[in-house]
Amino acid sequence: MAIQAISPLNLDRYELKYVIPFSMVEPISRYVEQYCELDYYSQISPDKFYVINSLYLDTPSLLMGRRQQDAENDYSSFRIRSYGVNPKPPYYVESKQKIRDFCKKRRGKIPLENVEDLFLRPRELGDFDPYADRNVASFLEKVDTFGLEPKILTQYRRKAYLSIHDDYARVTFDRDLRYMEETRYNVHPDESRMSHYDQPEYFDWANSGRNVILELKSERKIPLWMIQIVRTFELTMHSFSKYRSSTRELIGAELPFLAFDRAGVGSGLW
Repeated sequence: MAIQAISPLNLDRYELKYVIPFSMVEPISRYVEQYCELDYYSQISPDKFYVINSLYLDTPSLLMGRRQQDAENDYSSFRIRSYGVNPKPPYYVESKQKIRDFCKKRRGKIPLENVEDLFLRPRELGDFDPYADRNVASFLEKVDTFGLEPKILTQYRRKAYLSIHDDYARVTFDRDLRYMEETRYNVHPDESRMSHYDQPEYFDWANSGRNVILELKSERKIPLWMIQIVRTFELTMHSFSKYRSSTRELIGAELPFLAFDRAGVGSGLW
């Protein structure tokens, strides 16, 4: 049975992250397959990994990135997600609020060929009314209120599993982490501009080979089999943000310390 990859439009879940070497992907996958099946897009991909692109929006002073850096346990992020090397509609706007290991995610579907129209001409979209979708309308409100604009387009390849025993439990492996600077509402990666930011030494494990992001995701109750994965493979949690990491790679340093920004801080971002 093929399990669809697309996330629910409203989801509250735990997200536990680990950085592992590629050599651990196969043994952990074999363990996971006792409880899960590959999602649809992993099933149809020859090597089980499929491409995900995320265009991240931030304020002119990079408030979102600085919140992730200076307040790792409480921050928000805003992105436009597309799939594949040559993305096609629908696309998805996503708002995420992270509170420690718990994440609130809201997602809205965009059936437009040109994503830019949603932000520059939101009331001239023909049959598509973005304000009829609560999550899309909220995303547009945040863009306008906080002055969000495109900053970076990230790309990675994901192998994903969904539990066949739990209401919602998901295991993902992300590799080939790449990015490019992007200041337009463009969700199509330009191969000539893409750069890697997944060098093992970047993750502070010199010569360790750890450049795959493993995530264990579940709703309010973490399944026992997930806990057993952590114990069996002796995994150590490691906070990781694709946006923050690619931004750091782009500017060659950590972001400046959090200062006053017209968008405000804390829960007001959400």
